[in-house]
Amino acid sequence: MIDKKNKFELLLRQIKNIVENPVGAEEKLTKICKLLKDSVPYYNWVGFYVADNEKRELNLGPYIGEPTEHTRIPFGRGICGQAAERRETFVVQDVSKETNYLACSLKVKSEIVVPVFKDDKVVAEIDIDSHELAPFTEEDKEFLEKLAVIIKDCFA
Repeated sequence: MIDKKNKFELLLRQIKNIVENPVGAEEKLTKICKLLKDSVPYYNWVGFYVADNEKRELNLGPYIGEPTEHTRIPFGRGICGQAAERRETFVVQDVSKETNYLACSLKVKSEIVVPVFKDDKVVAEIDIDSHELAPFTEEDKEFLEKLAVIIKDCFA
């Protein structure tokens, strides 16, 4: 049985290979979503939101999981909007306890959102929903923050 740290290191190597492939950014990001969802049992919805800093909103990008009605999220609204506005990772172990939460599905119990920075601007976010309560550890946070650095050039 491979431990979480080694699993995440392996995933980061696979993600670097995906990013280095000469295909379009959307295809790369979709492959990354699929890899994460298939590899981590409690990553039930994996997607990217692309930042429009002029309009101060996030626009849904590639994702794998159930469809969501949240295709545009203003900065400051919900977990994703707060992460963009505050420029920091948000880990919410129980979404039912959040007052500023945008529910995507009744199945979602927890969420982690990691901003992607390029030239000191938030250009996107990695958003992961889980159907489990409190599954995210410090290792998940560190892994996803490293992922955010690897993929930053997939965004304009």
